Amino acid sequence: MNQNLFQEILSSQQKAKLTVKQERVVEAAISLFAEKGYSNTSTAEIAKKAEVSEASIFKQYGTKERLLLSLVIPYAKDFLPAKADEIIQEIRSSNQHMTFEQFLTAFLKNRVAFAAENREVFQVLIKEFIYKEDLKNELLPYFASEVVPRLSKVIASYQARGELRDVETTVLVRMVFTFIGGFLASRFVVLQQSRIEDDEVEAAVQFIMNGISSHH
Repeated sequence: MNQNLFQEILSSQQKAKLTVKQERVVEAAISLFAEKGYSNTSTAEIAKKAEVSEASIFKQYGTKERLLLSLVIPYAKDFLPAKADEIIQEIRSSNQHMTFEQFLTAFLKNRVAFAAENREVFQVLIKEFIYKEDLKNELLPYFASEVVPRLSKVIASYQARGELRDVETTVLVRMVFTFIGGFLASRFVVLQQSRIEDDEVEAAVQFIMNGISSHH
């Protein structure tokens, strides 16, 4: 499965209501970010490839960070729900009898690989999310409506099998989601790690299971 976010955006052929000039900027930015990486791409290079002035990019987006977000957020809203379903189905179909611990380990390793491949994007997104209220107001309802129900369905199925604590499913979802988000942010943003080893992922899963398993 492709883990490069910009390659995924390119292949998704996302359609938006943009002017011809804006389309050229967006296509140039995605292409260059995918080829060279976010940090190694300058707005001057984007402007040159898009055949527009650098000033017009600043006028439209303000900063390179905001340009990045304008690419990533629509993609997240339009395509990530389906991607999440694909990941969950792929993991669970690999072993019809897998435990929740096995599912969580596979899921976390998948998201760690994705965050590591797209570390620059992840860092910008987390930092902007912390400081920008408008971004919180845009993304939090999305997570509540798109991400939480998908994880709730999985957790409820394992509760029905007696593997997880008999409490409100939403409580367990919040616990798991909060821990995974904090785990990824602390490693890739705060500690500036470039990767997370499997043994650390497995230790993190054990920590979560100690809190939500019906056998602890």
